[in-house]
Amino acid sequence: MRTRWTTTLAVLLSVTAAAACGGDSGSDTARSTTAAAGGGGDVVAALPAAELALVAYSTPQEAYDQITKAFSKTPQGRNITFAKSYGSSGDQSRAVESGLTADVVAFSLEPDMTRLVNKGLVAADWNTGEHKGMITESLSVFVVRKGNPKKIKAWADLVKPGVEVLTPNPFTSGGARWNVMAAYGQASAGDKIEADGISYLEKLFANVAVQDDSARKSLQTFTSGKGDVLLAYENEAIFAQRKNQPIDYVVPDDTILIENPVAVTASSKHPEQAKAFVEYLQGAQAQAIFAKNGYRPVLDGVKAPYDFPKPSALFDITTFGTWADVSKRFFDPAGSVMADVERKIGVSVG
Repeated sequence: MRTRWTTTLAVLLSVTAAAACGGDSGSDTARSTTAAAGGGGDVVAALPAAELALVAYSTPQEAYDQITKAFSKTPQGRNITFAKSYGSSGDQSRAVESGLTADVVAFSLEPDMTRLVNKGLVAADWNTGEHKGMITESLSVFVVRKGNPKKIKAWADLVKPGVEVLTPNPFTSGGARWNVMAAYGQASAGDKIEADGISYLEKLFANVAVQDDSARKSLQTFTSGKGDVLLAYENEAIFAQRKNQPIDYVVPDDTILIENPVAVTASSKHPEQAKAFVEYLQGAQAQAIFAKNGYRPVLDGVKAPYDFPKPSALFDITTFGTWADVSKRFFDPAGSVMADVERKIGVSVG
């Protein structure tokens, strides 16, 4: 895991920012300041002016709005502005594949990045860095009404008669795919008993009342009063509480570690600025903003305002193979576990 910025660099940034406040902010000339504390000649320069197109999945919108503002106040980022697009992860990936302009792409899960790698729109080595291309982490949790009137405590409670469940559609939403794999993983004993896992998914989706096309829309549907329990990202539950919504949430003992990728596109017209922004996302300041918004940081040592419990039986996607394996086995519209589950309850997967 990447460590915090060094003390020398932290001093450098504060000195440079202070100097920039007193200068001509309208100039595009690169300026630099050498840190007095380091004496090693470290230089932080403003990058040439550019507007970066950030294409992201819907749930981190508030975090990215805060982060882009913070980046614009740094020496490197002060000449950079952003055009931002948000939507369900799969839809956003397909839009970029179809020609939507993007300099930086941030998705819910790896297959949406792989789609662009296969099209030559993202470099094949996007995931070779220290954090393997991941920018945030989360868990799949149960969001319930304030006071938890249905006493939802475990996965078994979600398949009881009369319990109305919400989760996004797994053929459009990355968040939904994480929910499916969390549900399947706990029921199948980590993929050891496939029949039990599939049986649980069939019972679960028989109780699903609404399948919106994104995780954020599912949260909106739930907070509007529909459903007894929402399968969601842990960060979405925290987001709802921060917005004073009358909800609680339960972290189940068995659940999946969610990892969210980010990358610079190969077609970016501003690759230097885009790379600098992605590097900023992995640093202490941006990671602290993610943590403030309920995401588990990928950087060690970042202080978070929330208690992030570690479930006793936490697993990750490698329990089931690679994402390529999982996508084919569970989410292929032409024939897969979830295609069969959805068709049984009359939901289109085309």
